[in-house]
Amino acid sequence: MKIIGFDTISDLHIAPAQCIEWAKHMLLNKYECSLPPKISLKMKGDIFVNTMPSCIPEINRHGVKVVSRYPQRMPALVSEILLYDSISGETLAFMDGTWITAMRTGAVAALSAQTFQKSGANQYAFMGLGNTARATLVCLAELFRNKDLYIKVLAYKNQERDFIKRFEMYSNLHFSVCDNTKTLISGSDVVISCITSASGQIATDEEFKPGVTVIPVHTRGFQNCDLFFDKVFADDTDHVKDFKYFKSFKQFDEVSKVLLKKSVGRASEQERILVYNIGISLHDIYFASKIYDLVTNESMQVVLSTNNNKFWL
Repeated sequence: MKIIGFDTISDLHIAPAQCIEWAKHMLLNKYECSLPPKISLKMKGDIFVNTMPSCIPEINRHGVKVVSRYPQRMPALVSEILLYDSISGETLAFMDGTWITAMRTGAVAALSAQTFQKSGANQYAFMGLGNTARATLVCLAELFRNKDLYIKVLAYKNQERDFIKRFEMYSNLHFSVCDNTKTLISGSDVVISCITSASGQIATDEEFKPGVTVIPVHTRGFQNCDLFFDKVFADDTDHVKDFKYFKSFKQFDEVSKVLLKKSVGRASEQERILVYNIGISLHDIYFASKIYDLVTNESMQVVLSTNNNKFWL
């Protein structure tokens, strides 16, 4: 069994284009795989431990991702992945899931924007400017490398300064800073929220213009959209079927069905579309399998080097 730490994965310098390819591949092959619903253990103090198994017959590998959140821990959110050979049952690797979680999430969110945004979209709103947002914008910049993108970011504890500085080498990204969510969302073609908590609704119904695509990566604060948006899509039905307003969705389907052309995504420039990418372990296990194959004995760390400090993509 290989023990693959954060530094080993980070030092592979896997390109955003590769992450996008891996993420799209698993969405296209989702129905050939086994994806049981995740098990969520919730404890006092806003602590949770999620167990997310899946099997990918195409590569004869299966695995499980365990992600936990302990608010008093640094970092609060930590994940590990166990990877197995599905033929022999051999345990192939135990690896840190920090980098994988960030990049697979960003790649899927960027793919959702590309898939569901209206034609000519170029106004993107970002709120919550941590690694998930960074990973998403890195992947968006790769998907639209020859297009000018106008990025509005929500000011929060000066994080917007570091966020904009991170992308200063991208000549096609043009930034502006908004002091409130109304200014941020009004007029935006795509709204990407990476905030991890919200006490209420982010915006009123009227602030979401016709043709907008909303991607609430961490789901909080957009429940009002469930009731009036024209279409709702998700990476997996089981992840959203217990949502309060699931049965009130006007129209629902999975992202994979759209990519496979078995379902219509955006049918008009006026439709308001909501995309819930809750996160499926198929992406984690596929990324882990690809990384396992890339890691050589020379580059492998002897012990798991968990990232105990905040890292930035």
